[in-house]
Amino acid sequence: MSHIPQIDYDTASDAIRAAHDEEIRLRGRMTNMKRTLLHSPTAHRIYAEWFTLREELRPALDDRAVWLLCHAISEAMRSRIAMGFFRRAFANAGIDFKSIAPSEDEERLIAFGRATVADSNNVSAAIWDGLKARYDDATLVNLVAFAGIMVATALFNNVVEVDFDAELLPYADASSA
Repeated sequence: MSHIPQIDYDTASDAIRAAHDEEIRLRGRMTNMKRTLLHSPTAHRIYAEWFTLREELRPALDDRAVWLLCHAISEAMRSRIAMGFFRRAFANAGIDFKSIAPSEDEERLIAFGRATVADSNNVSAAIWDGLKARYDDATLVNLVAFAGIMVATALFNNVVEVDFDAELLPYADASSA
């Protein structure tokens, strides 16, 4: 059970309802994490910058690469909600997550994601060399910032013990339950 309840839209302040409505307008849905974050519209806005950085990365990284990076971070953080979210993204795109054969670039992003969680002070030179060979400095900055927000997202879900979204249950990994 979540340590912090989700907002109650009917009794929420005008600012919280406005932030909720804007999230629905922009993304068409409201996750349990977002309903919890909305106790602070500022915190919600900061975490929603994930989407802004995603758009900045779009020219260099397609959805599959981003989802693999995010899933790797989520898995390393042992965040069931985040893992389920990205497994659902793959399923919605018609991709069987369990049969993915990552490309070399995707493997590097997976390694980067895992390394940021395992020891952010020790991302290997090999990973960095591969990233630098593929991406310009602005993309690298956005990539690191994006990974940081993904770590923060997984951390929030884990620390708060946000209630698992029912819509993600089909994508939950039984071994991490």
